[in-house]
Amino acid sequence: MPVIDLNSDVGESFGNWTMGDDAAIFESVSSANVACGFHAGDPSTIAQTCRDAVAAGVTIGAHVAYRDLAGFGRRFLDCSYTELHDDVLYQLGALQAMARAAGAEIKYVKPHGALYNTIVRHEVHASAVIDAIRAFDKDLPVLLLPGAVALDKAADAGLRGVAEAFADRNYNPDGTLVSRREPNAVLHDADQVTANMVRLATEGTITAVDGTDIRIDAASICVHGDTPGAVTMARAVRTGLENAGVTIQSFV
Repeated sequence: MPVIDLNSDVGESFGNWTMGDDAAIFESVSSANVACGFHAGDPSTIAQTCRDAVAAGVTIGAHVAYRDLAGFGRRFLDCSYTELHDDVLYQLGALQAMARAAGAEIKYVKPHGALYNTIVRHEVHASAVIDAIRAFDKDLPVLLLPGAVALDKAADAGLRGVAEAFADRNYNPDGTLVSRREPNAVLHDADQVTANMVRLATEGTITAVDGTDIRIDAASICVHGDTPGAVTMARAVRTGLENAGVTIQSFV
């Protein structure tokens, strides 16, 4: 029987500004990518998100990012290896404090937004992220896009690299995600998304934006919590996978 993890980005509210419905998303996912304060999330939001994840039995992961609150972490920052390394390490320490206070631990790391996409190809930033994770805890898995140079660097550093797929995003033929600057980057049809993810979990393939089929060997599927209809879509994906005989379970 196929087994796959469902993850979602959470803890991304800030002060009086609310992003997503984390409590509802927790009903559908097995892993939570908790913002660490650099692209979103203030201390109280992060702490409450950790408490809610523990109550829901959802695994906590660190959603590290470029230091870019104004841009929600979706802009490339031309920082040095040392600056990025230290920023990632700082975020891991902050979230670990919140997770431990809630009775849990960070179990994996997933970079966010521009950082996630940059380390598919950017050697220096990929090394900074991987080295920071290893310095913090050499046993932490890191969730990345298949084919990313960061996956190779994780393997070289002795870290477990875990490949993931995105439920509500369109893919380029090379396996990268269609840029959010393009009009067809995000999928909104829950039935289409569910069918795509059932095929991915059972056959290991997905259709790219140009109609070609590409292989994706993913152990986790991201269902975004900040898009319109996110809660409904997450429920639909989980139900569709379970109806197809796929077990939803954290990869750690």
